[in-house]
Amino acid sequence: MPKEETQFEPGQSGNPAGRPKGSRNRSTLALEAIFEGEAEALSRRAIQMALEGDGPAMKLCLDRLLSPRRHRSISFDLPVIESAADLPKATEAMLRAVASGEITPSEAADIGKAVSAHIEAITAAQMAERLARLEEANG
Repeated sequence: MPKEETQFEPGQSGNPAGRPKGSRNRSTLALEAIFEGEAEALSRRAIQMALEGDGPAMKLCLDRLLSPRRHRSISFDLPVIESAADLPKATEAMLRAVASGEITPSEAADIGKAVSAHIEAITAAQMAERLARLEEANG
């Protein structure tokens, strides 16, 4: 591990004279210069090729039309979880939501992780409470 006095402070750059934020790559700038004025013609040609059935051109056009899928917020009835005993109700609700198409299996997995973290937090709080009562009784 480096000596303490040689380390940078948090948030301080290791190379303050380095590349400025927002600066563009030289190859990107060169390509932009080459294609300058041709973007519209190239776009029209790609669309024409896609309309003629060219698969890669179709993919290119559709990738530009449809934004990448982002996580969506979901809403379904999840019972209140106050203890580990409430866990079966929660998992049943998730399974029903998946079976009905209300949420996807991957969304259920993400919710399951959140439910698991919640149960761990409840269990830790209950254990701390029990420990405090035991110490108080023995103290």
